[in-house]
Amino acid sequence: MKYALISEFCQQYSVRLMCRVMEVSASGYYRWRQRPVSLREQRREATEAAIVDTYASFKARYGAPRIARELTAAGVPCSVNYVANIMREKEIRARNGKAFKYSRTSEAMANVADNLLWRQFAAERPNQKWTTDITYIWVKDRWLYLATAMDLYSRQIVGWSLDMSMTERLITDALSMAYGRREVPPGLIVHSDRGVQYRSTGYQDYLRSRQCVPSMSRKGNCWDNAPMESFFSRLKVELIYAELFDSIAAAKSAIFEYIEVFYNRKRRHSALGYLSPVEYERRCA
Repeated sequence: MKYALISEFCQQYSVRLMCRVMEVSASGYYRWRQRPVSLREQRREATEAAIVDTYASFKARYGAPRIARELTAAGVPCSVNYVANIMREKEIRARNGKAFKYSRTSEAMANVADNLLWRQFAAERPNQKWTTDITYIWVKDRWLYLATAMDLYSRQIVGWSLDMSMTERLITDALSMAYGRREVPPGLIVHSDRGVQYRSTGYQDYLRSRQCVPSMSRKGNCWDNAPMESFFSRLKVELIYAELFDSIAAAKSAIFEYIEVFYNRKRRHSALGYLSPVEYERRCA
């Protein structure tokens, strides 16, 4: 609308000049400015503010589908397309990035377990299938290593560990945290890739002591552990690439917040009907 455009730029240009350019009357513009705001416009302004607030509160991690879900859950019903249009107008968008990359490496065949999942990532109950992996995080001038364990039933990160070295202890510490939180029956399948840490004798002994059943991806096949790769991809896009950590302590604090506060308890997961992992387990209990 011409009057709205004039109002938007009235601090930069003369109103009468813009009215001449737009071929409208100045008196008509001032009458438009003095008109009462309609209920429809009031609702739109309130919804716009709610969208921007939700976008900011989730630190630019949510796009239109999840923001629409959050607003609907808060009693502000709106469609995904409506939210997407507002975000486009406001020039805001969720953080995104390229999918994870995988480089093929030649691996030894010692202590390689069969692939028991075969990409069957659904689980009928908690603590039936876990998957685990390690990722690298660059902090200031060195690498920090994060090992995680995910329950495929709810995609919840049930255990994790951070260290400055990528060792066998890194992955057993993550699993120990998970065991400390869950009541795990014998026969749990723990899936991983064929990394040297997962093929180590110490790790294999740890699984046997817990009566776990090891499972491993096929050689050079990242899709056999797709849920964990997907989690690492979102972690890096939504947190790591968006921050410049000046210390290991700052990185650890942010990763704790992302996993324990945001991802497990707040982040809506499309595979769970847009519930968070903790909420999904609570409802299904």
